[in-house]
Amino acid sequence: MSRIDELVERLCPDGVPYETLRTVAQISGRNIQPSAMGDATVTVYSLPAFDNNRTAERLIGSDVGSAKTALAHPTVLVAKLNPHIPRVWKLASIPNNSYSSPEFFPLVPDPNRLDLGFLYYFISTQLGKLASTVTGSTNSHKRLHREDFLGLRIPVPPLEVQHEIVKILDTFTDLEAELEAELEAELESRRQQYAYYEEELVSRSQIGPTYRLSELESQGIISLGRGKVISKKTIAALPGDYPVYSSSGAGSGEFGRYGDYLFSDERITWSIDGGGRFFYRPPHRYSITNVSGWMTVDNDIIRTRYLYYVLTAAWHHEKFDYTRKAHPSVIRDLYHISVPPLSDQDRLVRRLDTFDALVNNLTSGLPAELNARRQQYEYYRDKLLTFKELKS
Repeated sequence: MSRIDELVERLCPDGVPYETLRTVAQISGRNIQPSAMGDATVTVYSLPAFDNNRTAERLIGSDVGSAKTALAHPTVLVAKLNPHIPRVWKLASIPNNSYSSPEFFPLVPDPNRLDLGFLYYFISTQLGKLASTVTGSTNSHKRLHREDFLGLRIPVPPLEVQHEIVKILDTFTDLEAELEAELEAELESRRQQYAYYEEELVSRSQIGPTYRLSELESQGIISLGRGKVISKKTIAALPGDYPVYSSSGAGSGEFGRYGDYLFSDERITWSIDGGGRFFYRPPHRYSITNVSGWMTVDNDIIRTRYLYYVLTAAWHHEKFDYTRKAHPSVIRDLYHISVPPLSDQDRLVRRLDTFDALVNNLTSGLPAELNARRQQYEYYRDKLLTFKELKS
């Protein structure tokens, strides 16, 4: 019999009471205007800060910008605004002059009834249910409502049982974080090896005279252009299965799925507003938005995938930002390439494709392993937080 089983058998053998959240916790804090914060340094917990690194921002009160909710007690912050639902964070200690953005419900437990960690872990099991209760006119303005939230039913076992559950789940969470960090570090190491290998092989293949993209364009070897304006509203009006790619510095750049398409051939696209990153698009039906560029290639002279590798290697040495964007007019004269024989191009593509597949296999394997771990953790957490209800 486990330690928790022993405690339950001794302290609540007939079950535990289930109560509405409002009876054992309260949404705490009041809104404070920046003018009332003065020039003191304040700690601000916001959704962007959590998105970036799960830490708070340190600001001068007069620089905060809008009203914030004052925090004074250990708190569980629950996001109440789409698209951040479901998200929850635990603040076990609150520095002086601390505030949260109004997009949170700051939930403070009754310390005589409810352990902060127990509340945090329980709310984590309810996120799907909470997300299903949001209402609003548009997706971005849908909100979780206070009364729906406070009406959640929560088991309230003796504090000794709660403390033991929190201790176990904290340990499990720490182990999961360590594993995730190790796997991410391994993946990053493989990516760095691949980037070095790619650049070295591309560099060796680039011998002989070089040509600006504009020169190749004038010779009819390549063509450059931009996508068209396709908004979320446009996609919503004609939903479908064809991917729309937009400006992106990560992932595939997919923006949504549309009921029409612009292209069906092999192309190179790049992210004009997303740092100038290049993408290889194999033949399929797709579109790109106006913040992406496209490039077609005469494959009897330059293989599209070879050019993609060459441009990607060169792109790593460039920097694009809001003042220098990767417009076609910019990259036409920025990138210089040589054109080796097709047999050499094909050989390089085969070698880089093989290595790329190894990295991608690791990339796909990493989320799969992490997901399996998370599912195991969630199953164990949910089991620990489920009790026989005490009959009234």
